[in-house]
Amino acid sequence: MGWLARLKPGASIRTNLLIAALMWSFIGLYLMVRGSLLVEVFSGIFFALALGIGTLKARLLIERSARKNIARIVARPDGMCLGGVYSWRMWGMVVCMMLGGRLLRNSFVPPQVVSVIYIAVGWALLLSSRFIWQEWNARSSALR
Repeated sequence: MGWLARLKPGASIRTNLLIAALMWSFIGLYLMVRGSLLVEVFSGIFFALALGIGTLKARLLIERSARKNIARIVARPDGMCLGGVYSWRMWGMVVCMMLGGRLLRNSFVPPQVVSVIYIAVGWALLLSSRFIWQEWNARSSALR
C-alpha cells in the first residue's frame, strides 16, 4: 500500500476546495450553454422559467450538498487525494446525473423541456458553487 499512497494526487484543503468550486462552476456553465444550444430559438420565458426552477433547486437541495461537501473537505487533513474531493455517494450521484442527462437528451421529451432542465440544473450548480468559492476565498485570504 506504501507505493500506492505515493502515487495518489494529494493536495491541500485549499486546493481541494478550488477543484470542487471549479468543477461545480464549469459543469454548471457547461449545462447552461448546452441547454441553450439544444433549441434553435430560445425564448426569454423559457430562460426565466429555467432560472426560477434552478434557483429553487439550489435553495432546496444543491446548497445543502455544497455545504456538506465543504464540511467534508475541511474535515480532512491536508495532502488527501484530489479524487476524494467528493464522497463515494456524491461521485455516484454525478454518474447517475450524467446517465440521466444522456437518457433525457435521447428520449422523446421535447427539446425545449430538455433545454429548460439543463439550464435549471446548470444554474443550480453555478449558484450553489458560491459557497465553495467563499470558503476557498476565506482560506486564501487567511494566508495573506
